Amino acid sequence: MSASQWYMAIGGHQVGPVTQDEILSNLRNGSIDAETLVFTSGMTSWQRLKEVPAFAPSLTAGATAGAAAPPPVPPGRRAHDIDFVIHGNEMQFVEVELDPGEAAVAEAGVFMYMTPGIQMETIFGDGSQAPKGVLDALLGAGKRILTGESLFMTVFHNQGQGKQRVAFAAPYPGKILAMDLKALGGHLVCQKDSFLCAARGVSVGIAFQKKIGAGLFGGEGFIMQKLEGDGLCFVHAGGTIHAVDLQPGETLRVDTGCLVALQPSVTYDIQFVGRVKTALFGGEGIFFATLTGPGRVWLQSLPLSRMADRIYAAAPQVSRGRKEEGSVLDRAFGLGDLIDGR
Repeated sequence: MSASQWYMAIGGHQVGPVTQDEILSNLRNGSIDAETLVFTSGMTSWQRLKEVPAFAPSLTAGATAGAAAPPPVPPGRRAHDIDFVIHGNEMQFVEVELDPGEAAVAEAGVFMYMTPGIQMETIFGDGSQAPKGVLDALLGAGKRILTGESLFMTVFHNQGQGKQRVAFAAPYPGKILAMDLKALGGHLVCQKDSFLCAARGVSVGIAFQKKIGAGLFGGEGFIMQKLEGDGLCFVHAGGTIHAVDLQPGETLRVDTGCLVALQPSVTYDIQFVGRVKTALFGGEGIFFATLTGPGRVWLQSLPLSRMADRIYAAAPQVSRGRKEEGSVLDRAFGLGDLIDGR
């Protein structure tokens, strides 16, 4: 194992090998913190990130799995205890490894591949493994309709003899965050289209905004997703992910589309941008979100809606497409836009 190969302990699982840069990236986006255990060649035991000299400056500023000792596993999980590896940089996918009898739940349309021992099952409800009757299943499906998601979720169950793997891909460029709900207090609120997959036993429900203004003008609607349980879940966001720890009473104002997830201790509200001229002609929308601590929030630099708007604006309109689109004159002087009235 070379010195550049590191291992991390996330949610009681050994993750790696990874590079030092990948560890720093996870530190910046909030997937890990100074207390996360890491290991590399030359160490005699796992150490907290804050105790490793190679990472001390970053903390001050803001080959085979068998080669390392296994990290401690949190006891008493009710959710299935899955292993995982996140592949890629900007177009990521997560590969989940399941022991016999273990299962993962995922949103429709994110499945990438699976090994022969994995069986798929479509279910009503929120993905938790608690026994439920017909009415409870219908209620869980109804909650998913309110968040704009499919009526169904897919369960991937290992019914083989040994370890099996299933992978889920991000729907657009960005990053996948591994969130350990047990370490986060068992509860996370996120935007309705950010949830990717989770260990079986994690409940995917709804979180009503307490203030009507946040619901009507918040960009994500009156309802956001609520992830509950003590297992691992995976959240996707566009562009670069930035985690911010808010102190009690500390406020941060952000574009409504840039909010990915927040701990329930964070107060979320909507505020008018101020002057009418700024609201109408500033190009940044009429409202922005105000987040008040204490708690951690995760922000994304490239919301899907922003990227879709740019693609739509750049695409030739079907009813008035032009063969000269992209010509030197068109790019230099915008003549085509003047002809089209844009």
